[in-house]
Amino acid sequence: MILQSLYNYYQILLKDPKVIIALPGYRSENINYVLNLSNAGELLDVIPLTSGEKKYRVMRAPERAKRSGTKPKPNFLWDNSAFVLGIPEKKGKDDEYGAMRFEAFRQHNIEILSKANTEVARAVIAFLKKHNPKTALHHAAIARYADDFLESGNLAFQVEGQFAFNDPEVMRVWEEHLIERDQKAVKMQCLVTGKDSPIARTHPDVKGVRGTRQNRASLVSFNKDSFESYGRTQGFNSPVSQRVASGYGVVLDYLLSEQNPNRPIYIGDAAIIYWADSPDDRYPSAFSSIINPAYLEDEEEDEDAQKGRRKAEQQMSDVAQKIEKGQALDVKGVTEGLDKETRFYVLGLAPNALTNASRLTVRFFLAEPFGKFVKRVMQHYKDMELDREHHKQPKYISPNLVLKECIPSSIRDFKSRQEHLKSSWSLLGGALMRSILTGAPYPEGLYAAIINRIRHDTDETNDEGKRRNVKINYVRAAFIKAHLLRKYRRQDQNLYQEALQMSLNESYTHPAYVLGRLFAWLERAQKAALGQNINATIKDRYFTSACASPASVFPILLRLSHHHFEKAEYGKYLERQVEGLLAMLEAKPFPARLTLDEQGVFVLGYYHQRAFRKGDEAEEIAESKE
Repeated sequence: MILQSLYNYYQILLKDPKVIIALPGYRSENINYVLNLSNAGELLDVIPLTSGEKKYRVMRAPERAKRSGTKPKPNFLWDNSAFVLGIPEKKGKDDEYGAMRFEAFRQHNIEILSKANTEVARAVIAFLKKHNPKTALHHAAIARYADDFLESGNLAFQVEGQFAFNDPEVMRVWEEHLIERDQKAVKMQCLVTGKDSPIARTHPDVKGVRGTRQNRASLVSFNKDSFESYGRTQGFNSPVSQRVASGYGVVLDYLLSEQNPNRPIYIGDAAIIYWADSPDDRYPSAFSSIINPAYLEDEEEDEDAQKGRRKAEQQMSDVAQKIEKGQALDVKGVTEGLDKETRFYVLGLAPNALTNASRLTVRFFLAEPFGKFVKRVMQHYKDMELDREHHKQPKYISPNLVLKECIPSSIRDFKSRQEHLKSSWSLLGGALMRSILTGAPYPEGLYAAIINRIRHDTDETNDEGKRRNVKINYVRAAFIKAHLLRKYRRQDQNLYQEALQMSLNESYTHPAYVLGRLFAWLERAQKAALGQNINATIKDRYFTSACASPASVFPILLRLSHHHFEKAEYGKYLERQVEGLLAMLEAKPFPARLTLDEQGVFVLGYYHQRAFRKGDEAEEIAESKE
């Protein structure tokens, strides 16, 4: 199903005039340097290729040889410096390493190019015959970039300014070589097309998934007897034609590349790609804009980012309303209607770190009508709705923002935080995205991780001396609410339904919720008595224990509160609020233990009460004097 969907999309892209996609037998490759040759095969210069800030240019080149084992397998008309020049592309390799690879490259390329009647082919053949790896570094142009060659990089050929693999005659002989290869290949029924075709013995490597070995890994591979059946080895175990294998490899490279205007979404270590059974690129564009707005990736927002966030929030509100009314979508400037029944695909890929980083793991693959995906994403945002503490906080909480709350607050460096996210929460990222796109409950492991961070983190004080809510913040509280909503949505009863609201529910009497609200008022009393800049608040010292085992902590907090009420300017008002909450509890007000779900309700009660009303102190003082 995955390969068939990818190959079908490859056929769509081949017909799309707006997209430059490699033909069968070719792939998009990063080329770092060009060897510019004269018609006589003399090396005139080495030209570094750049594209913006990157030290390479993405170009269409003959497909990469599948390398395994000890025998070197060269590419056609491009490769690293060990193959093209005989200069090892890795430090510490001896001269024999490069010489052996150059000889394989020379024989392979001369064999194919000798069939082409063109000056370009003859020039490259002349260079390969004359070039001596032992004296390569004596050439001034090569010596100038020798250190860069040792750091890796791909080289290609130009003849008098024309790229060798763009010459029509060279392309002809390369494609004839592919046909000859196919004729020698084993023919079987292709599992994708259903036709008898030459079968790919090995499948292409896919580039672009972070964390894979040398940025490349295979989606389909077999290298052990236990993975084979009926005596069939490697690709013959699950036969796919060479054309299909090449096509799905090309389209995966495209979807994971910078060429794709709808970039992959990275959640943990997973790269999430998406496409539609349609040449209309507004489908993936609309999906990208609602599932993971770019502004949500920034740790801090400047003024422009804030404007972008508010604009994106309005766009997503429009999307939600239109979906509910069955109207056409209008996302990111899309003015014409999109068919909600168009088939849409979402694929999550990650490196297989447990066994081999040269293989890919499929975290999930979903295929549904486009409208269903949009409804489920908007349901995620609906479930996560919660009163914000201030207007700068995002109204729509992306999956990445949720995952970042699993990172200890002590890890401040952005790069370190990203590495921690990939290494520690890689599986949870894929599970969270799958829950969002299928409408299933969120992963229990993620809920436990959020609760764990609430237990261990403490609030921080900024440079101005003001405390920043880290322990219990907007995103954490929103996820707790959403998690419990989804967990009990499909069950007959939801004991916590009245707590799982966007804002405070003053009439809800569940002990966990009331105790959370009570803790918020006790904390407020302490700050009113001692000031805002307290070294350690009761939340820092007692919140974890109060949340898990209220009976052991609340008697202590209530004794402390009497001193706070006496010192606070509007202590009588605060005392009345605390007494009102105590009255809502039953004869045994403080449970000995709270379950993990009840701890979440406790956190929600605390957050709802804290965010409900910052408080007009003048009004409270007036009330306290009545």
